[in-house]
Amino acid sequence: MIKKLSRFFVSLIEEYLPDPFLFAIVLTAIVWLLGIVIAGKSPIEMIGYWGDGLWNLLAFAMQMCLILITGHALANTQLVNKILKRIASIPSSAKGSIALTTFIAGLSCWINWGFGLVIGALLAKEMAKQVEEVDYRLLVASAYSGFVVWHAGLAGSVPLTIATKGHFMSDLMGVIPVSETIFSLYNIAITSAILLTIPFLNQMMLPEKDNRVIIDSGILNEESAATSESELNTVADQLENSRLISFILGGMGAVYLINYFITNGFALNLNIVILMFMTLGILLYRTPKNYLNAFEKAVKGCSGIILQFPLYSGIMGMMTGAGLATIMSEFFVSIATQTTLPFFSFLSAGIVNFFVPSGGGQWAVQAPIMVPAAVDLGVNIPKISMAVAWGDAWTNMIQPFWALPALGIAGLGARDIMGYCIMILIWSGVIISLGLMFI
Repeated sequence: MIKKLSRFFVSLIEEYLPDPFLFAIVLTAIVWLLGIVIAGKSPIEMIGYWGDGLWNLLAFAMQMCLILITGHALANTQLVNKILKRIASIPSSAKGSIALTTFIAGLSCWINWGFGLVIGALLAKEMAKQVEEVDYRLLVASAYSGFVVWHAGLAGSVPLTIATKGHFMSDLMGVIPVSETIFSLYNIAITSAILLTIPFLNQMMLPEKDNRVIIDSGILNEESAATSESELNTVADQLENSRLISFILGGMGAVYLINYFITNGFALNLNIVILMFMTLGILLYRTPKNYLNAFEKAVKGCSGIILQFPLYSGIMGMMTGAGLATIMSEFFVSIATQTTLPFFSFLSAGIVNFFVPSGGGQWAVQAPIMVPAAVDLGVNIPKISMAVAWGDAWTNMIQPFWALPALGIAGLGARDIMGYCIMILIWSGVIISLGLMFI
């Protein structure tokens, strides 16, 4: 039954899902029309919101490019390659490789979403090299499926925001410690249920041998950047191949990171993950020239991010400028009861996430609606906050925006994995809904 249903969704996505760039264009047109029809804005006003918002994600786009490039370059070092090979050698079957990839990627995403996206994609590539007859599309989809738990984890935007003194909703809800959100009983139960069951769900979706997409391991075996020094004919050559320069630069990064963790504890954020990848890469490649070569090989995977992130930024500009996200949230609140408000908060966040694929940005839009509703209905505010967080993470399974870094590393397109991800969406949606309403 699971295999048959997943095959249906895979065929459906392959037939109808456009390239992520075209998908972003279609979403742009839909939001533009919704702003005119629902929010009562003029066509010119909507274009104004779009244009004003186009460049709001430039810093974030650069972060995403850097985490992809630095992670990809780090994976091609001998040390990390050996670690990935060792992990990939554990399973002896296609099903085992899918289950292990799913679990490691999910756990990594719970620790930090940027770290998890990169590690999952890199592990999937290594599994495909070592395990015979494993479907590469499902393997990469399995790596991405772990991303569904990121917002319930240690780097979740919503729980960390509301745990910060002076956050923008603190007058109404106060400061909520992570013990009531990330480490609450219902959140741990939901996260554990997903992490422990989706490896088996992904296993059950493995196609029959005749229908599997087996990728030639030779295609995945990229040559690592050269680690031997070239002829040092000039002073410039000597500097480019100087181990001392890499040691000094890498050492500065290492000192900063050590001091950061001593001061802040194990508080990972996107910039720290990038710096960790970059510092390790600089030290392990030994010379500036070697690291530059690795960077140049990894850059090609960033084209989708560079092209599409401004479009999504424009979509976010229209959603917030025209008040569409507020209108959607208010509708669900209007039909909610004390029992169903967590579910409708989750559902509305999942819908808004299609158009505002940013956890922090989405919370800024939905919190002023959901939190007062929770107060009026006597619903636990931390749970409503986590319902929004879970909704934000949930529909990432069918929103190509967040899959772009992983797809860039794996060398696949969105339609290659989204059919399988629909099954993760359905299964995780059931678990999250039940957990939020009844635990």
